[in-house]
Amino acid sequence: MRSWPRPELTHAAGTAVPLKLFDTADQAVKPVEIPASGPVGLYVCGITPYDSTHLGHAATYLAFDLAHRVLLDNGHEVHYVQNVTDVDDPLFERAERDGVDWRELGDGQIDKFRGDMTALEVIPPQDFIGAMEAVDEIVVLVQKLLDKGAAYVVDDPEYPDVYARVDATENFGYESNYTREEMAAAFAERGGDPDRPGKRDPLDALIWRAHRDGEPAWDSPFGPGRPGWHVECSAIATDRLGSSFAIQGGGSDLAFPHHEYSAAHAEAGLDVARMAGHYVHCGMIALDGTKMSKSLGNLVFVADLVAAGHDPSAIRLGVFAGHYREDRDWSDAVLAEAEERLAAWRAAADAAQDPDAAKAVVTALRERLSDDLDTPGALAALDGWARDVVKHDGARRGPAGETVAEAVHALLGVHV
Repeated sequence: MRSWPRPELTHAAGTAVPLKLFDTADQAVKPVEIPASGPVGLYVCGITPYDSTHLGHAATYLAFDLAHRVLLDNGHEVHYVQNVTDVDDPLFERAERDGVDWRELGDGQIDKFRGDMTALEVIPPQDFIGAMEAVDEIVVLVQKLLDKGAAYVVDDPEYPDVYARVDATENFGYESNYTREEMAAAFAERGGDPDRPGKRDPLDALIWRAHRDGEPAWDSPFGPGRPGWHVECSAIATDRLGSSFAIQGGGSDLAFPHHEYSAAHAEAGLDVARMAGHYVHCGMIALDGTKMSKSLGNLVFVADLVAAGHDPSAIRLGVFAGHYREDRDWSDAVLAEAEERLAAWRAAADAAQDPDAAKAVVTALRERLSDDLDTPGALAALDGWARDVVKHDGARRGPAGETVAEAVHALLGVHV
């Protein structure tokens, strides 16, 4: 599957600061583990393409775009992988509701997503992989889990689904830190099937769905069917980044069950203690105080904001006004404040003449972003610099302003 164009990247002057991120598993901010050789592996769970990209989606990809930029600033090569769940129940349901082919629906929404990411200047993944094109590697991982006794086929002649055992790894639950009771509640709410007859444990997760009438199916040694959601990401990530890599990311609603099971399937199938060094999760975005969701219909779409004439740099700044791990609000007021901030920074960059002040604010920008992507602190540092710039009539942008502008673009993806 093709990705989207890579934006032009600038270089920030000065000395980079190593990246630290909050790890959900260890419940601590800690340095990102850099491999002794080869690139830093970054896997971010992608969209299920049954609707356009809303701002809640975009906020997640913007957060990991910042991490990507900080890693590049430190001179690291980054191997970024993102999946697309282009075969799944929500896609089928939306297509049936709208009377369209599910493949056409998916293709159209993926194109819109590419357009949104291009407009926001998100650095694209080297591997942008649909579930359908990854079926062969998913089948390989499912077979490994079966061979190791970490998975089983339910005793159901009509629908012999394959499930992974929740007890196949000793440390199941380490990623989310959920209790058994919390797991049971979240599993039922977020796509699990605890009451499926034939399962050995209500928390066992589907990794291969046997063919049902009206659904697409692929051949496999364990019968025709299609992949489960969690094992899809396990296979796509480890096939391209290795059995263990630096960062797995997504929204906070993915910590359990999706990331917990993705890690467990990889660890059981590939005999590794821990799939990712960091499990990183972004907070949810609300609209005027109410969480954005398709069911409520209170979505803000990136494409609509851009079509209305809002600068993508201002959209980025509106998202960055809150910390990525916090649940936060979006409103017309948030966007208006971001546009005012952007205008102030641009005016300051045109007028700035003090090279020492420029170097100092770039240092502060780096320090804040490298400390768990502290965007509120980064924005506050730049606001202070902009207030302190002495305005001169007729001033033209000079080296000091360029220093700040290049760093803001390199690290925040914002044009000043």
